Amino acid sequence: FCLMAAPGKVAAFHLPPLPTVGEIIKLFRLKAQKQLSQNFLLDLRLTDKIVRQAGNLKNAHVCEVGPGPGGITRSILSAGVEELLLIEKDARFIPGLQMLSDAAPGKVRIVHGDILTYKMEKAFPKHLKKNWEDEPPNIHIIGNLPFSVSTPLIIKWLANVSKKDGPFIYGRTQMTLTFQKEVAERLVANPGGKQRSRLSIMSQHLCTVENCFVIPGEAFVPKPEVDVAVVHFTPLVQPKIEQPFELVEKVVRSVFQFRRKYCFRGIETLFPESGRLKRTEQLMMTANVDPTLRPCQLSMSQFRNLCNTYRKMCDEDPSLFVYNHREELKQKKKNKKSLLKSTNQPKQTDEEDQL
Repeated sequence: FCLMAAPGKVAAFHLPPLPTVGEIIKLFRLKAQKQLSQNFLLDLRLTDKIVRQAGNLKNAHVCEVGPGPGGITRSILSAGVEELLLIEKDARFIPGLQMLSDAAPGKVRIVHGDILTYKMEKAFPKHLKKNWEDEPPNIHIIGNLPFSVSTPLIIKWLANVSKKDGPFIYGRTQMTLTFQKEVAERLVANPGGKQRSRLSIMSQHLCTVENCFVIPGEAFVPKPEVDVAVVHFTPLVQPKIEQPFELVEKVVRSVFQFRRKYCFRGIETLFPESGRLKRTEQLMMTANVDPTLRPCQLSMSQFRNLCNTYRKMCDEDPSLFVYNHREELKQKKKNKKSLLKSTNQPKQTDEEDQL
């Protein structure tokens, strides 16, 4: 690599001449796999634009999730990062990424592994750690995520934000990630919006979430059926709902279970059948939430009230938190089936009995 600098200016990092991303795809015969929902972004102007949303990456430590053929990787390296960690699940991409690593000696670490199981606690040097109340550390997570991974991964990372572990053990690590346009709209949806969902509450109560820009589907190879949006996350110093992640998620999931009905209907599922109505009324009355509001109409402060009140009820009756509405329904179904079986079973003949 070469360092070129104008007098009085900081030297900028430049990659040496390399095959284009398209040429690397041909060279290593890389084909996007539909079952892994892979879509390649070849336009370096767009990859540069994604990387710019992360902010100033000069001397930063960056983790790129699923670099694939390395389009965004080139843009990150050109931004002058100190170190770039690449986590790639698909072994076919490793040789092409190795070429980029060789072109930027000492800057790139390649891990062949799954981001959903990779231990991010040890991904970066310890000296980068900052207190949660301080400015975010000089660490960034960037990724053009496969659609099949994006939602479970952001939920996992939001749980990490809540517990201040995983990549957030270093402080309020920022993330710049791609999602299906519709998922991005859910992440940033305001109360009353038709895209308001569980994802809106879970992300916005823990992070500042910004929908940066939309990339049309035709910019990708192969072209997905939907457009893609770039979303930037910065964890909040103080979460808007100060309760454990699992409790908030349980309440929010229950509320949105029947999104077209009154919120009362979903909140009911937090309680066992015996005493359900009384407890639901108690929760809604104490939380000061109108039972005839639709789930998408509830504000963040109303969700906070619901979570705080439900927590008090769980403290008084610990069996409440482990109660699972779906398990109760399954058990009822099972009991009904076995009852029908026992009442409808015809008497066996002696011959059948012997058999």
